[in-house]
Amino acid sequence: MANHLHDALFGRHEGSGATFLILPDGSRLSHADFGALAMRYAGALEAAGLRPGDRVALQLEKSPDMLAVIAGAVRAGVVFLPLNTAYTPAEVSYFVTDAGAKLLLCDGRSEGALAPVARAAGAAIATVNADGSGSFAEAAQRAVPGPAAVRGADDLAALLYTSGTTGRSKGGMMSHRNLLSNAEVLANVWRFTDRDVLLHALPIFHTHGLFVATNVALLAGSPMIFLPKFDVDQVIRFLPQATAMMGVPTFYTRLLDDPRLTRDLVAGIRLFISGSAPLLADTHRQWQARTGHRILERYGMTETNMNTSNPCEGDRRAGTVGLPLPGVELKVCDGTGREVPRGETGTIEVRGPNVFQGYWKMPEKTAEELRADGFFITGDLGFVDADGYVTIVGRGKDLIITGGFNVYPKEVELAIDALPGVLESAVIGAPHPDFGEGVVAVIVPEAGASLDDAAIRASLSGTLAKFKQPKAVAFRAALPRNTMGKVQKTVLREEFRDIFAS
Repeated sequence: MANHLHDALFGRHEGSGATFLILPDGSRLSHADFGALAMRYAGALEAAGLRPGDRVALQLEKSPDMLAVIAGAVRAGVVFLPLNTAYTPAEVSYFVTDAGAKLLLCDGRSEGALAPVARAAGAAIATVNADGSGSFAEAAQRAVPGPAAVRGADDLAALLYTSGTTGRSKGGMMSHRNLLSNAEVLANVWRFTDRDVLLHALPIFHTHGLFVATNVALLAGSPMIFLPKFDVDQVIRFLPQATAMMGVPTFYTRLLDDPRLTRDLVAGIRLFISGSAPLLADTHRQWQARTGHRILERYGMTETNMNTSNPCEGDRRAGTVGLPLPGVELKVCDGTGREVPRGETGTIEVRGPNVFQGYWKMPEKTAEELRADGFFITGDLGFVDADGYVTIVGRGKDLIITGGFNVYPKEVELAIDALPGVLESAVIGAPHPDFGEGVVAVIVPEAGASLDDAAIRASLSGTLAKFKQPKAVAFRAALPRNTMGKVQKTVLREEFRDIFAS
């Protein structure tokens, strides 16, 4: 009897002595060793009373054991809910309660703070530490695993909660088909094989590190250099052993700041991939000049996995997120859902086997964002050029309407970022007594640069229509970002909400 995701990702390798994980201390874990560990965790989940369809929440440090717990959950048919390690007990309480999790797994250091959370939610609690110790790890050593649970393509595999920056967090329901279909497409499009070695420094509580990086490597049989987090020294140490790296823009900017990044260091790399946040055009240029490599950008989100990618072989266009992936339909629509002509900006909608099943226990919200014909309204604003390349200009909630005119922040940010002395910028709207909203530019200067708002305004007057020009300019040492490197514009909007108050 089949277990759709387990059989495809883990089952084919369970007896293989080939290397799966290369750890920072130089030790290696074979597919066979990892499979045996995952089977024991599957047995521990079953022994804890979890059955197919039940939920387990994980707030764990990245480690082989965390990955094995996830693989064990897939084998047991248990729906897993990976949680950001930065979440507070109050936030974890919401997720565990909303998901109806029967078990919360945490690091031993967090058990004291999270025990009341689990108790209030009616969930059991156990520990798995990064070094392989903990109460649940010990239970796994004693467990007797049974056969893999029967799970079909449309059965639920995971719940991934959105960040909740615009309200109550929503649990995206990801099926076995959603995860496997996307991994298969990406492994093919990016030409991954068992001769690749993937440098993995991403967290695995997020789509990027778990469903993109790990699943692609598993499908291709590619070993992973499995680092607990992004550390410049470790990454530079291991880059000569890798053939590919997936990262967020911060990875690339921090490496560029290190003089050890040279063409010789990355001579064996065939592919650098970036996602989770936009990569600045300047970073693209600097990376190519320093390393000789062009970074490949792609576009995805929690609810859809990956939607588009620049080509592995062909024209990778900086500032775009490439072409729709095979099997993914993408269109740009106006506010009524009508498709707009190519080149015009609107809301991006996507349809395909990668698109999630809806929001957990939120049928009304699901109906708002997932159309009856299967198209998901992403909330991202963008356009498709004449060659089919997709450009993201911002989130719908980031759109600024000033004096009745629409301002797309990305357009203003690109104009500001092109100015001498500017490292990066974020453009937001703030309440304005005359215009409804006023454009605010928050700018991070380059090291040693001296900027002033009058010079910025003067420079933009020749490139942007007056209604697009910032009515206020502020300077900061850095922009607020979440754990995946995305600029937190909600934080900026809160900080500057009274900037035009009289």
